[in-house]
Amino acid sequence: MDNAAALFVDAPVQDGQGERVALLAPSGPVTYRDLQRLTDRAGHGLRALGVEPEQRVAMLLPDGPAWAATFFGALKIGAVAVPLNTRLGGAELRAVLADCRPKAVVADRALLDAQTVGPRAVEFEALVAGAPAGPLGPEPVGPDAMAFWLYTSGTTGAPKAAVHCHRTLPAGRHYLDLLGVTGADRIFATSKLFFAYALGNALLIPLLARATSYLSPGWPDPAAVARTMRDVRPTLFFSVPTVYARLLHAELPAETFRSARLCVSAGERLPAEVYEAWRRRFGVEILDGIGATETVFMVLSNQPGRSRPGSSGAPVPGTEARILNAEGQPVPDGEEGVLWVRTPSQAAGYWQRLDHSRRTFVGDWFRTGDVYRREADGGHVHCGREDDFFKVAGQWVAPAEVESVLLRHPGVLDSGVVGAPEAGGLIKPFVFVVPRDPATAPEALRADLRRFLEGALAPHQRPREIRIVSELPRTATGKLQRFRLRELAQASA
Repeated sequence: MDNAAALFVDAPVQDGQGERVALLAPSGPVTYRDLQRLTDRAGHGLRALGVEPEQRVAMLLPDGPAWAATFFGALKIGAVAVPLNTRLGGAELRAVLADCRPKAVVADRALLDAQTVGPRAVEFEALVAGAPAGPLGPEPVGPDAMAFWLYTSGTTGAPKAAVHCHRTLPAGRHYLDLLGVTGADRIFATSKLFFAYALGNALLIPLLARATSYLSPGWPDPAAVARTMRDVRPTLFFSVPTVYARLLHAELPAETFRSARLCVSAGERLPAEVYEAWRRRFGVEILDGIGATETVFMVLSNQPGRSRPGSSGAPVPGTEARILNAEGQPVPDGEEGVLWVRTPSQAAGYWQRLDHSRRTFVGDWFRTGDVYRREADGGHVHCGREDDFFKVAGQWVAPAEVESVLLRHPGVLDSGVVGAPEAGGLIKPFVFVVPRDPATAPEALRADLRRFLEGALAPHQRPREIRIVSELPRTATGKLQRFRLRELAQASA
């Protein structure tokens, strides 16, 4: 049976694991048997709405059992689940719905906006209330049948849908084995399930391992993270660099993460300073790695006990990686190029983006757009995104390098760097900085940063302007939206 839902919600019960706790939520525990029953009711409910195989089911739901049941219920009837970012504005949400054209939208009451979502919307409680309670057999599908779409997080503009097939979901076993996940583990991720990082690591991998995942509908702040670590005692903690930095800044007690045997980071490059400070304070290593909306699971990762600050590690078992120059030729170790990967979990392409698909998916290979340098020991160092680089005086500037230097300054909590035209039309670096102490006088911090950067950066890397801001524009998954910084820089140039 190639229908992936059977592997995740039926197989655990058939294997005698039905009474194990699959999900923990503020509303209480959900066993694997509970999850199977709830999934089957959701599937029956979707069929009652007239949803047929290959039709889309959009999901505007907070994390929790309803999210999991709707996702697997759609897959089980051969439909296509489309998780939606719950923080999208009205115009953005309408654009995504127009793009995916769902047969039905399953929405939470608190998130439901009738004018935005339209008459296709149904609340989860209503979906399952009148549905039959009996078992639901999985729709026969092939491994290349569409299973779910994930929209990219919009760091460069309008999001696009990566089309994933049923064969994508079981591919998480490779990363599961690298982490050593077992049924004894409890998993907690600060990211949300509409983000590939959380979908893979906070739902798919735990269910494959017959482990337990904690799903909370809220957006965790440091205090909420601390409560979860105390009450749930997760053994695996997944987050993103921005959140790791915020947790360090919150000065949580050193024993906060004592239940965690591993912490994992992805989404953006993890600064070495954050890695080292985390280990000093909490005594737990962070395994930095990289995945993508197009791969769901990690493609590069450090290994437990062998993590190294500033490195994304080596290819995950089952994944091949190569670094190529602009001409498509491999570069030697120590030189920068674009990372290409071949992995069993990669998407089939982008929905209605044929030209983009052809540029990104070439044969069996996925062009990530991330610039990397492979070191002699096989580790990979992330140098930034290809489309983030810009030239000043004929020399390339890598924003990630400048941001790394800025984070060494004791007065800087967060930073973002972009290239934008100054008044004379030349491209120059513009720096945006969030101060560690909000009460810091902006002019004093700017002056101190200029002195600091003179000794740490080459002349072409030094900023044309330093702007002090209260926060940086980021996606709901924590990625820096550089296009918005460029808009701000150009507006003030």
